[in-house]
Amino acid sequence: MDIITVEKRNDQLKAKQLRRKGIVPCCVYGGGLTDSISIQMEQRTADKLLRKLRLGSKVQLNLEDQNIITQIKDKYFANGKVEHIDFQALDPQTKVNSVAHIILENSDVVTGILDKMLMEIPYASLPKDMIDTVTISLEGKAVGTTITVADIPEFMNDSIDLQVDADSIILRISEKRSSAVKEEAEAAG
Repeated sequence: MDIITVEKRNDQLKAKQLRRKGIVPCCVYGGGLTDSISIQMEQRTADKLLRKLRLGSKVQLNLEDQNIITQIKDKYFANGKVEHIDFQALDPQTKVNSVAHIILENSDVVTGILDKMLMEIPYASLPKDMIDTVTISLEGKAVGTTITVADIPEFMNDSIDLQVDADSIILRISEKRSSAVKEEAEAAG
């Protein structure tokens, strides 16, 4: 889990003024917090965080003397720059809705057409059981291969409550269309 040092937001400055100074305003809410907390982080830190992580990723925020376990709940951009990030504080005893991202490796070696159907899998779990990404290697996968949510061991775990059907198709490798059209023409003619 990534650890980010943040500060309480400077209430004397408006969000636009903070951004001009290279600071991104953020908010932490939910979990065991009684009130939401306005925080800020440097633009470089926010850019680095969002290059590496995605919505639903678990992040530990160090705020003064507190360590707050959160997930990235939302992010806002304008003109290609991070404008604001929302973090949801996580209660270790409460299940949280999140999303696991599917990462495909070796897609360049697929001989057929790769149809990506479901690249984010919504689920609920306790914070300790959260899944950020699942990597699927496509090396050696033949035309006709279909991978469903049920084919991923990480999702077939009692600690994960899927919010999609286990039979939902993540990806399919189909025959290249041009050769299929040629074969149909040859068979007909």
